[in-house]
Amino acid sequence: MKKILVIEDDPAVAEGLKASLMQHHFNVMTESTGESGLKKANEEIFDVIILDLILPDMDGIDICRFLRKERVNTPIIMLSGRKEEIDKVLGLEIGADDYMTKPFSSKELLARIHAVLRRSSSIIKEIEEYSFGDIHLDFKKHEACKAGKTIQLSAMEFKLLKYFAEREGEVISRDQLLDDVWGYDQYPTTRTVDNYILLIRKKIEKDPSNPEHIITLHKAGYKFVK
Repeated sequence: MKKILVIEDDPAVAEGLKASLMQHHFNVMTESTGESGLKKANEEIFDVIILDLILPDMDGIDICRFLRKERVNTPIIMLSGRKEEIDKVLGLEIGADDYMTKPFSSKELLARIHAVLRRSSSIIKEIEEYSFGDIHLDFKKHEACKAGKTIQLSAMEFKLLKYFAEREGEVISRDQLLDDVWGYDQYPTTRTVDNYILLIRKKIEKDPSNPEHIITLHKAGYKFVK
């Protein structure tokens, strides 16, 4: 089930959006202030963020700019009651994926959501080789080197590192790793993910107890930093 964050200060609009999207089988969370919405977007994984331009404490443009600066790549659809072209242009230039002017129909919003989901899913390109720090990985040959010396990685460790490399800078939850890397037909636990991360850190990090590349984010998951 796709997860959507709605950052909207008008209770009627927020509840209307939530009810409509839940009818179409989305998991929807709402926040009424920019500060709380920004915090939620940084702490949890969402498939789409619906962001109002005008909020009581922060401007939607600033929130969008901050999220992109923090490398939160979640698709953002901005909403505004204003029709000025400058707002739309600015919103798109600083990283919003789409822009809608109120009022709008639920059908149009659903179409926009599905469109940004399709675009975001097509962005990730498979990579065959990848380097970071003193590590070089050849995913096609399943070969790994650290400072020019061969290191041994299991098939699952290669798979995890490839998944991280293709999503550099993204916050990735343990559940997401279980679903996408292990798959639905497997029965591992989140502890299994943590154990594999520990093994990988011992092989690739200069100081596994203070990792530079696979970073733990409290209650959120992991982020890979090149």
